[in-house]
Amino acid sequence: MIRRCLLASLALIALTGARAPAPRPILVPDVSQHEVLLRQGFTGADLLLYGAIMTPEGHRAGRDYDIVVVLEGPTSPMVLREKRKVAGMWVNADSTTLRSVPSFYAVASTRPIGKIVDERTAAIYEMGLDSLQLSPGGAVDPALQKRFAAGLAELMAKRGLYGQNDHGVTITDQVLYRARITLPSSVQTGTYTAETFAISQGRVLASAVSRVEVRKEGMEKAVADFSSHSAFSYGLLAVSLSVLMGWLAGRLFIKR
Repeated sequence: MIRRCLLASLALIALTGARAPAPRPILVPDVSQHEVLLRQGFTGADLLLYGAIMTPEGHRAGRDYDIVVVLEGPTSPMVLREKRKVAGMWVNADSTTLRSVPSFYAVASTRPIGKIVDERTAAIYEMGLDSLQLSPGGAVDPALQKRFAAGLAELMAKRGLYGQNDHGVTITDQVLYRARITLPSSVQTGTYTAETFAISQGRVLASAVSRVEVRKEGMEKAVADFSSHSAFSYGLLAVSLSVLMGWLAGRLFIKR
């Protein structure tokens, strides 16, 4: 009887140990450029977001995780207006105010987001263009909100400011991951947040954040500072230069 109880206890301990959850991984992220300078002739920047998936003890994770990397620029309010053709003319129709629109948004993942997490998890962590939380102002019909969000994503994607790459992350030896995201020449200045998620069986097990500063330098910075600190003088100078250039063009045209 004692032997049978002992064997049952050992079996229970072994079963409990087999079901013990694996330790959560730790992400060690980095970015190839923590500072992007907008100088004259700037044509864009190619960022490499990379890192390691480790155990709490500092060893390689040794498990298959899905990795999702999200790079998001500064947010600001935006008013969207929908154009509609009436009697052969395009006029403003429905409109909405969005309080939190990223100036840049790109996501890269090991495979399609829908195969990694469910819609609720994707919405919580804003993974994917369909899951952006734009914070509409006031009471907005959900169908109308979805249409505006899709239209905004399409418009920003055409400008190279929004993007989604469902196979943009590669993992080597179950430990090293990397993804490339391109910043176009039209990016805004400010702090960009790169957030990395390690996911297994639909659950986000770890996340880590890196930051990239985008700022102007040289003549571009001088002009931007002048326009923001002396708006009236900047406007007056711009109008004066326009008038001068028009007068010079007119004189050259008369001489010819």
